[in-house]
Amino acid sequence: MFFDLSLSRRRRLRPVGAAALALGLAAVTGCSGDTGAGGDTVKVGLVASLSGTYKPVGTDLRAGFELYLETHGNKLGGREVELIVADEGDGPPTAVPAATKLVKKDKVDALTGFVGGGSVNAVLPLVDQAKIPFLGSNGRPPVKNLEYVWTTSFLSDEPGKAIAPYVKEKVDGPVYAIGPDYQGGYDELRGFTEEFKRQGGKLANPDGKTAWTPFPKTTNFMPYFAEIAKTDAKAVYCFYAGKAAIDFAKQYAQSDIADLPLYTAFVTEGSVLQAQGDAAKDIYSVLNYAPDLDNAANRKFAADWTAKHDTQPTTYAMASYDAAAVLDQAIADAAKKGDVTPQTINKAIADLGQIDSPRGAWEFGDKAHSPVQNWYLRQVRPDGNQLANVMVQDLATLGG
Repeated sequence: MFFDLSLSRRRRLRPVGAAALALGLAAVTGCSGDTGAGGDTVKVGLVASLSGTYKPVGTDLRAGFELYLETHGNKLGGREVELIVADEGDGPPTAVPAATKLVKKDKVDALTGFVGGGSVNAVLPLVDQAKIPFLGSNGRPPVKNLEYVWTTSFLSDEPGKAIAPYVKEKVDGPVYAIGPDYQGGYDELRGFTEEFKRQGGKLANPDGKTAWTPFPKTTNFMPYFAEIAKTDAKAVYCFYAGKAAIDFAKQYAQSDIADLPLYTAFVTEGSVLQAQGDAAKDIYSVLNYAPDLDNAANRKFAADWTAKHDTQPTTYAMASYDAAAVLDQAIADAAKKGDVTPQTINKAIADLGQIDSPRGAWEFGDKAHSPVQNWYLRQVRPDGNQLANVMVQDLATLGG
């Protein structure tokens, strides 16, 4: 049972402890501005998959948040930041203990990150008890109690929902749907299949339902591709990320269905693209971000990212960068009105307007506390000596 920690947090924020720095548990970082807070500090807990299947995703979540701090004067809302990072692993069994330590022992003032939808669901009771803002920066499942829950990325069913009308228009025949059997997979594929059917599309799956692959143990997708080859599928839609995405793309290119167009969410996103190599060529993907978007915020973000990393920036890094931007503005706004506490930070988040983001301007919707934003169709194409996810066209504006 989680106990109520809210009373212990109704205070002004603490000075950064030298002992914590010496232990290496936190880094003193932060963002621009000066509220005259002097020695006050904000503690932020970031939970991300730094091991396991989704390590590439979690690594980018951490790097995106850190990049914002490094490029904004090492302050959030004018206050020093103690950033404490914890490993989410492959889901709730490791995510819950990690988040519990951050909240109960480290007494963070905000939680951010989280790769898996299952992890989000598992830690929300802790967030509700502690009454601290939860600012997720990857896909999020539906949530009933949204008082302290926000996401800077998307709801997990939105990518599939955004691309389904395009796939229906372009593919002359049934489409086979396949994904991993965990919360994020269920949400992603539900978004596609429900909207695809609503558009008049038909699934090539024999029972008319998504084919599920065991997560995280599935590394050999060839038997599933053999089953797809037995159907009348004219294309495939899937969701995979991290190491599973590498295995899926490489094996798809070597399978009997390699000539079927592949539409995806996340399969080619991030460092996995380099690992996939030529197997990723021509794969279509749907995302809320593309590295070549032409706006001032993205030009700065992409330049800062590539100066530090030997890869293109990703939607994972972008959403975590934006999580830091949201906290930067919210903490500054809270400070103008009085004490900076988890509760006043959360209230300030609720009152924010548009966020100037690398993806394009967006704002939180009232109903779901998720971004109202554009979705883009991308295709893997050569960009100089490397392959890249190149923006093809706008698909839809979703969020709420």
